[in-house]
Amino acid sequence: MVKLSVIQGDITEQIVDIIVNAANSSLLGGGGVDGAIHRKGGSAILEECKQIRARQGKCETGQAVITTAGLLPAKYVIHTVGSVWNGGNHNEKELLASCYIQSLKLAVAHNAKSIAFPNISTGVYRFPKALACEIAINTVNEFINHQNIGNLQEIIFVCFDDENFKLYQDKLK
Repeated sequence: MVKLSVIQGDITEQIVDIIVNAANSSLLGGGGVDGAIHRKGGSAILEECKQIRARQGKCETGQAVITTAGLLPAKYVIHTVGSVWNGGNHNEKELLASCYIQSLKLAVAHNAKSIAFPNISTGVYRFPKALACEIAINTVNEFINHQNIGNLQEIIFVCFDDENFKLYQDKLK
């Protein structure tokens, strides 16, 4: 049985096997959660991101890659590229769901017991928070119920702001 929970806080401080980074396609850091993870995690994360870019180029929207967590308390960081909201008619919902699916597949492949997700795409990518919350929770539940979850025991949604925290609390009740 996988435990789903929500907390309000800083994803860089979570003591879990994997934290998920809402990255941009360059994988070279940015603002918001991406910048915080790169700053607090140190240069090892950026160095692995550069190696990934050298192998495959940028990370496409809806896809995910995994690196060390550097100086963070987690073991790994999964970098996933969320979709930019453009009105909802450009596969934004499917691409956002793919972020969660691809991240969970990587977590299972790396024998993770715990994973923490930020609120992907709800910052500068302007994805409507209520819709993003619904997609996140529904996609994770669907994955848990229909995919191999390996050793996965705990999935935490880490909300930075009050609005997302309340949305996730209400939806998880």
